[in-house]
Amino acid sequence: MMTERISRLKDFFFNRSHHYVRRTPESLGIDRLCEEYAAKGMPAAERAASMLETLLKEECPFIFEGELIVATRTITSVPSLFTEQEWKALKAEHYLHENGMLSNISPDYGSILKEGLEARKQSFASLAERSDGEEKIFASSVVRSLEALQHLIRKYASCAVQMKDDELAAVLHNVCTRGAGSFREALQLLRFVHYGLWESGCYHNTLGRFDQYIFPYYQSDIEQGHLTKDEAYELILSFFLSCNKDSDLYPGMQQGDNGQSLVLGGRDKSGKSLFNEVSQMCLEASYDLNLIDPKINLRVDSKTPLEVFKLGAKLTRRGLGFPQYDNDDVVIPGLMKLGYSEEDATDYVVAACWEFIIPGKAMDIVNIGALSLAGAVSESVDQLDRFESFDDYYAWLEEDIRRRCIALSKQFTNLYIAPAPLYSAFMDGTLERAKDITLGGKYNNFGIHGTGIATAVDSLAAIRKNIFEDKTMTVEEMREALDSGFEGHEATYRKLRFESPKMGRDDDYADSLATRLLDSFAKGLEGLKNERGGIFRAGTGTAMYYISHATGLKATPDGRKAGEVMPANYSPSMFIKHNGPVSVMKSFAKPSLENVINGGPLTIELDDTVFRNEENVEKLAMLIRSYIAMGGHQLQLNTLNKEKLLDAKVHPEDHRNLIVRVWGWSGYFVELDECYQDHVINRIKYSL
Repeated sequence: MMTERISRLKDFFFNRSHHYVRRTPESLGIDRLCEEYAAKGMPAAERAASMLETLLKEECPFIFEGELIVATRTITSVPSLFTEQEWKALKAEHYLHENGMLSNISPDYGSILKEGLEARKQSFASLAERSDGEEKIFASSVVRSLEALQHLIRKYASCAVQMKDDELAAVLHNVCTRGAGSFREALQLLRFVHYGLWESGCYHNTLGRFDQYIFPYYQSDIEQGHLTKDEAYELILSFFLSCNKDSDLYPGMQQGDNGQSLVLGGRDKSGKSLFNEVSQMCLEASYDLNLIDPKINLRVDSKTPLEVFKLGAKLTRRGLGFPQYDNDDVVIPGLMKLGYSEEDATDYVVAACWEFIIPGKAMDIVNIGALSLAGAVSESVDQLDRFESFDDYYAWLEEDIRRRCIALSKQFTNLYIAPAPLYSAFMDGTLERAKDITLGGKYNNFGIHGTGIATAVDSLAAIRKNIFEDKTMTVEEMREALDSGFEGHEATYRKLRFESPKMGRDDDYADSLATRLLDSFAKGLEGLKNERGGIFRAGTGTAMYYISHATGLKATPDGRKAGEVMPANYSPSMFIKHNGPVSVMKSFAKPSLENVINGGPLTIELDDTVFRNEENVEKLAMLIRSYIAMGGHQLQLNTLNKEKLLDAKVHPEDHRNLIVRVWGWSGYFVELDECYQDHVINRIKYSL
């Protein structure tokens, strides 16, 4: 249960009462440091360390009344490391992913909590002493970055002393140098590490397997009588609350898309369940706080007890759009198939949205690009009259998908990511390699989203049935209807949109094509290597591409009109006449999902009337467990009320806390761009 202290702090932060402490880089005169760096010819790694030193020196420590876990951003943004001219030159010579800064990987939080900042700093200081050239610059930059973070912690410790909060002052004094010695110290050190990563310009910083690296501190304090379960729960609430203080300052495609995800549960190599008391507390804390961060991923498998699914279903009823479920039975073998060791695959976490990554070891870029499968099938209509049979046509399409994959892979060459010395301090192997993590890790794979899967499958089903099998439509008739956007072709439109097979109805006719298409997508990327020696991973997610890929796509053979939206992620068509969520789950569990294991959940929207009956929480839990047992790889559920969403567009001030799942993250509905709001409103709502 949420305490009075936490309730008061939640209102304080949600109402943005703490924003009075914020200052802009412009107001501090540090917004153009890049020009000074450029004039000095300062190497990029030194720039990153210098920028972080400046920012953390300028940060003012604020401890608000009642806070147990502290650290609040006062500087609203991180200035650029490079001038506009320098960025232009970099873009001319390199491929820059997104902002050109490190993002969307997961540190080794467990080791840093155990080892502490000082020991890690000394290791890199030793490397700096015995090195020269670029290695010395790298190691020295790491040392300076860690010292800057320690300096910030000391400022907070002094503030706590001034406030006569001796307990907090002791916690801060301890975590400044040594590893965590208690549950509270572990959470506080984690807060500062996470805070520092954001302030260093890195973004979409995940929280990894939170319950696994935090649990030993909880267990020790409980066993030694240093902490009660109620006190531990209040600390978790405090930490979760801290994730929401500054999240509006974290960059993303939309407000709320900040990458603050964490993973709970899962199993070890022996198959033993790792769901523990901290795991349960985290689910309960999310329910009590009812805030968008941190986004929770729940690792489950066919042996996970129903009670765990019930805890997740309660969160779904809350309307948070999480937890997202990740199936160890599919994910771990799928990652091993891609070359990840069993130990690393078993330790997987989830990136900002849904992609599977290895904490501490992987420099994978899991969202580097996307292939429009719907676009590939749409453009193939111009080739249809070349073929006598569907199989001949599909063989050509599979080759075309391969060609598209090869062409896409060639776009990501001469990659540049700005150095990240602080992040490098928390990643395995950087000390031994004496290189920044942005130059590579143990794994250096690239992820490619496959968008418009249902649109593509339904289009293939319509082509096979109407043209090659039933022969109720000629290629010319289909082509003319599509080119005209179905204007003057109402009969063809009805046949394609309403009478042709659709994925999501548990119809093997369409579903078998989904298996075929996803296998072709995986084969299209198979054997391709990126410039870092990594592979390309196929996935079933869409990210924001479900909007952009649909915008420029003409009418498609499934009956979708030009410009009409496509579903987000791994989901049925927006206009399918469905038979309920069970049929959808059966359809979407049929493909060999371990072959497309970059990630991308089946996404289902539930009408909020589902939860007017308390028994439906257990029904939903059983439904989720069934999808996992069917072999589904990932599941995302959203609870919506269309009337409330429509009213929120007109009266946003009345719905500030209305939360929705957008693609791989949850955000406040009223803060979204209208195109995303409309897509959420128009998604199909299911009942149980």
